[in-house]
Amino acid sequence: MRNDPEKHTVEVNYVPGYPSLAAFIASDPDHSTAIYRRFDRLSARNLLYLQAELSTLEKKQDELDKQDWDSEKIDAKDKARNWETLLARAESGSDNEAKERVKIVKAIREKIKEYREAIIQESTILSFRRPSKQSYKAFYNKFHNVEDGEETFPMLGGTNAAVYDDRGDIMALARPAEEDRLTMFLRKHCPILFMTQRPRGTSSLAYISQYRISIVVGVINILLAAAFLFGAIYNLFYVQRNQIKLGLIAGYTVTFAMTIGLVTKAKRAEIFGACAAYAAVLVVFVSGNLANGNSQ
Repeated sequence: MRNDPEKHTVEVNYVPGYPSLAAFIASDPDHSTAIYRRFDRLSARNLLYLQAELSTLEKKQDELDKQDWDSEKIDAKDKARNWETLLARAESGSDNEAKERVKIVKAIREKIKEYREAIIQESTILSFRRPSKQSYKAFYNKFHNVEDGEETFPMLGGTNAAVYDDRGDIMALARPAEEDRLTMFLRKHCPILFMTQRPRGTSSLAYISQYRISIVVGVINILLAAAFLFGAIYNLFYVQRNQIKLGLIAGYTVTFAMTIGLVTKAKRAEIFGACAAYAAVLVVFVSGNLANGNSQ
């Protein structure tokens, strides 16, 4: 532990391994370093085993049902219709068939609960996306202590030394929701503008504020929207020929649609609606000018 007189903070040195890795994961305010293995293959195999166990129990229960169906005994029919009778016969200890049926019922109840909980958990896990390439690369380099393009040794040893090598089996718990092209461009090409913690010593790792990026992206979107609207109106106001006005409306609308598609993550229906509204404003403006010109 040592003091940093320039920032008035205390730098804590953690033991290499799980302590240092945990400190690194918790160090990012935006939690972009909360990256963990999904274990998709193990999870899929576990679900298959649970599914197989339930299939086996289902088959056993169906076989008992078939025996009751084929039986001519009234007692067998009664046990199939009355739970209290079935339970009483099983608890009496004299009816092994009833005891086996109750045992299967309880086993199915426990196993199907375990199976459905696993299904719900797996569904939740699958909703987590992979980390961005930039976040994964920074995490990978930190985990493997990459310096000057060369790996030294991973932060964890044993079988966990390669735990983060497969990006396809990695999930990010807090990946930013807004992943439009403008945001990705700023994060990739202008990171120095959004750094909250700059690299220290020989480390090349820096933290980028997602909040700052979102503010800048919001301001750029507002300026673009205003520029497209008022710029187009200003241009059309000084154009006299109607054919040129119609051509400008078409050009501005196409450019507006392309801009929305590039700097936002709007869906096709949203782009269509925005373009229709934008074109309608320009057409109303031009129509008003045309009417005024004809009246003169």
